[in-house]
Amino acid sequence: MPKVQVLDIKGKKVDEIELSDAIFGIEPNKVLLHEMVVNYLANRRQGTQSALTRAEVAGGGRKPWRQKGTGHARQGSIRAPQWRHGGVVFAPKPRDYSFTVNKKEKRLAMKSAFSSKAIDNNIIILDKLSLEDYKTKEIVNMLSAINASKKALLVLPEMDQKVIYSARNIKGVKTAQVNTLNVYDILNYDSLIIVRDAVSKIEEVYA
Repeated sequence: MPKVQVLDIKGKKVDEIELSDAIFGIEPNKVLLHEMVVNYLANRRQGTQSALTRAEVAGGGRKPWRQKGTGHARQGSIRAPQWRHGGVVFAPKPRDYSFTVNKKEKRLAMKSAFSSKAIDNNIIILDKLSLEDYKTKEIVNMLSAINASKKALLVLPEMDQKVIYSARNIKGVKTAQVNTLNVYDILNYDSLIIVRDAVSKIEEVYA
């Protein structure tokens, strides 16, 4: 089992924890990781882009000039794509880009994401994290003390408004709960900071 130091908010080692091999110690499946990232980004697309084809643009019903004898190229409509204000060739229309990934693949992808962070030594375990008030400065000081990267994902065991509100104005920092974690965020952020109570919940959910 991979062992990780447990730090307090001042960056001091207070304990050591063994992470589950079944979640943090597997060989990452790169194909599944890629599929889950594509799935996440595709599901976020609104798919509302729209443009008009030549059949939908108003006007252009009359032939602009006769077929022969003018010296111009033959034209059938002033709303053809080559004309200014004409229609768009293969115009984009509203569509749904989302697709589904089965549960087994999702679970394996999450384990692969956790394991890739453990292999790269980018997991930081915090003993606990609680604030008495809404203080962004305390989160900034904590991140500096534990040597977290500029892009850090902070995983909480449950909703904590004081921590979430204090961290949301820090550039490159995002908070998440165990039930809102996804592969894209885990891979996108350089440091994965997990509060100790959240580790047991992760192992309970994905074991």
